[in-house]
Amino acid sequence: MTADPATPGAPGTSASVAPHAAGSGPATDAAASLAARVLRHGRYEALAMLRNGEQLVLAIVLPLLALVALVITPLLDGFGPSRIDVAAPGVLALCTMSTAFTGQGIATGFDRRYGVLRFLSTTPLGRSGLILGKAVAVAGVLGVQLVVIGGTAVLLGWEPRTVGIPGAALLLLVGSAAFTALGLLVAGTLRPEATLAVTNLVWILLAAAGGVILPASALPAAVEPFVAVLPSAALGDGLRSALVDGSLDPVACLVLLAWATVASLAAIRWFKWS
Repeated sequence: MTADPATPGAPGTSASVAPHAAGSGPATDAAASLAARVLRHGRYEALAMLRNGEQLVLAIVLPLLALVALVITPLLDGFGPSRIDVAAPGVLALCTMSTAFTGQGIATGFDRRYGVLRFLSTTPLGRSGLILGKAVAVAGVLGVQLVVIGGTAVLLGWEPRTVGIPGAALLLLVGSAAFTALGLLVAGTLRPEATLAVTNLVWILLAAAGGVILPASALPAAVEPFVAVLPSAALGDGLRSALVDGSLDPVACLVLLAWATVASLAAIRWFKWS
């Protein structure tokens, strides 16, 4: 006679599995540390961004197209030793903006709309863990961008100054913090549709005339002082200084640090979780 599946102890049912002995097994394992929870959430968000078609276009495809276009056109002639030397640092700055500001801002805005932020903030991850997880996700995606875009630039003839790589890494770290804070500020204060429009519009404006691709010094004298204090110009010019000249630009670091600090404080003050 066949055993009733609903009968306790019937073969093939969960009830037939012996319970864990006291003091052993997953049931009594200690809760994961905050660092572990942050890393797991960061990994989840990074994979979600890379699996999203629109995010992938913004993070990888558009920067690659921009890099190739800048190398084969004379737009950057006269601004450095070669087109690729000027283009590669600018496109890496563009990648930082795409991932930390536009991508994270849009994702956070819609998470906020559908109640995901409010739900996650009540879990053991907590609000601070959620924000740190997003920062980890940005760093992870940015690492993928650096490999893909940087590798493509090297194939196109780019030879960055190795002495400037540590300074460039510092600028990317502070720059990603500044743009992530700005993206969270926009996402936490505006409606998702407005966040989508604002982040995309700002990305286009900064990419075109924010000192990212073209150095701030190449812009009209009337606007150069204003553009020079933007985080986009500080990151673009700072990366060019590090990877082309091999020197760290302290002013660019201070500008990015100031934007990161002010934007973070503003996001803490005005961010709405629902």
